[in-house]
Amino acid sequence: MPIIVNVDVMLAKRKMQSKELAEKLNITPANLSILKTGKAKGIRFDTLEAICKILDCQPGDILEYSAE
Repeated sequence: MPIIVNVDVMLAKRKMQSKELAEKLNITPANLSILKTGKAKGIRFDTLEAICKILDCQPGDILEYSAE
């Protein structure tokens, strides 16, 4: 998939665990894992906004395009 999800990178930079982010987003750790591994087919803008707010970052820090 040409879209790379860098949630794990931002979590490491913010010294936060996935479980903590999932709790703050009010989603299951399993759903966050699907997003982190790039297996998600999409992401809602409100979820992306919440991730950016919690991790104090921009959408471009989370999502990256890479030509295959």
